Amino acid sequence: MASDNGNGQKRMDYGAQTDRVFVRGIQGEYNLSHELKRLRSLPRVVKGRETPFHSGPQQFSKHYMEPKDGLGQTLHIHLEEYSPGGSSQKHGHVNEAVFYILDGEGAEVHDGIRYEWEAGDAAIVHNNCVHQHFNRNPHKPARALVMKTKPMYLFMNMLFQKIVDKMPAQPTPTQGDFVPREDPPPHYDHDHEHDHDHHHIHEHAHGD
Repeated sequence: MASDNGNGQKRMDYGAQTDRVFVRGIQGEYNLSHELKRLRSLPRVVKGRETPFHSGPQQFSKHYMEPKDGLGQTLHIHLEEYSPGGSSQKHGHVNEAVFYILDGEGAEVHDGIRYEWEAGDAAIVHNNCVHQHFNRNPHKPARALVMKTKPMYLFMNMLFQKIVDKMPAQPTPTQGDFVPREDPPPHYDHDHEHDHDHHHIHEHAHGD
């Protein structure tokens, strides 16, 4: 299912994609020299502002690394953003996952047990856990960086994946026209501002 993200770009519902690649095939000569050459030719930095958000309206995902991208086989790394008061689908899978909370405040429900989190925490989803993620703040968004070895589990034929309740299809009553936040614009230069402040302090010290 595709929809407009408000900027004229099509945003695909990630869960509805039917052509996902969970593990890439590697074919060719036995010494894999071509595969090594290909890997070494790839960029080592994935630009966040060039990576689109998917899904919504309560949970948005930006996927930085999957096997289909060709950078690796074992990791799936993505950014999750929850709208004010938003929640995710309720689902379960055999692989564990780590959610590093970048900002906001929310909660997990793991196998019926509730755990609350805030910025700076790490929420751990254990193996074979049915879980759901919630933003506890009805007026501010929350976001988390998610790291998991799901591709390796699927490669080893550990295939348990189950959606219990689908992702909410309607916005929350308090999120208004919320859209996921983009990364800082390219002209932002923290080091330059730091140097400027340092120079200003240095001049002030000499003035005294």
